[in-house]
Amino acid sequence: MSDYDRNAAAPRFGTTATRTQAAVDQGLRSYMLSVYNYMTLGLAITGAAALGIFMLSVTNDASQAAGQVAGGIMLTQFGYALFVSPLKWVVVLAPLAAVFFLSFRIQTMSVAAAQTVFWVYAALVGVSLSTIFLVYTHESIVRVFFITAATFGALSLYGYTTPRSLSAMGSFLIMGLFGIIIASLVNIFLGSSMLQFVISVVGVLVFAGLTAYDTQRIKEMYFEGDDTLVAGRKAIMGALTLYLDFINLFMMLLQLFGNRNNN
Repeated sequence: MSDYDRNAAAPRFGTTATRTQAAVDQGLRSYMLSVYNYMTLGLAITGAAALGIFMLSVTNDASQAAGQVAGGIMLTQFGYALFVSPLKWVVVLAPLAAVFFLSFRIQTMSVAAAQTVFWVYAALVGVSLSTIFLVYTHESIVRVFFITAATFGALSLYGYTTPRSLSAMGSFLIMGLFGIIIASLVNIFLGSSMLQFVISVVGVLVFAGLTAYDTQRIKEMYFEGDDTLVAGRKAIMGALTLYLDFINLFMMLLQLFGNRNNN
């Protein structure tokens, strides 16, 4: 009789533990899915904004052209104002202002407000990135995008599934990121193609590592046991982090493998 009691008790204990683990797993999957959904929608908004602005900015009618850029691409009045006039600095700096606003104010914002700012930021990035259609061929942009998507997916999956802590390499990746920023600013004045090549190669390595590191960090944030509001904010910030990793990885790969229109 005692044997029966022990055998009966064991499954009841195991079932409780299994249900608890299942609840955690389901919650984690839901949390990470929301992060990836936000990021994917942000990328879709960016792509649509970039393509839409480009289509409004170019023309094949010489009589309507207000200017011309390398590769013989003719600009409309709208395109000239956006890419050539001093307004171009607003296009460049607006996304930076939006991301700083979201980063510093998200702790006091509702989830709906944070989502709205994220969508606006994604659209502003799209306006800024529309210039890539003036520089690179459309075929190479599409090709590099799919290369980036495959690379990002594999690295993010690794960061999500690996039992190894990636926190040790995080500090090196952050230092590498600051190095890229400084070198890029210096190269604005130098205009060195060799330095730009080095920046792109190092950038690919840094943002590849950050993709895995950030994914693991976002996953670990789930286990902090926050309430619904804080968890919602964290999902948006996690999406923003992975969105930036994807965009920067894409731009670095495009600089390495993109075919220019004037080639």
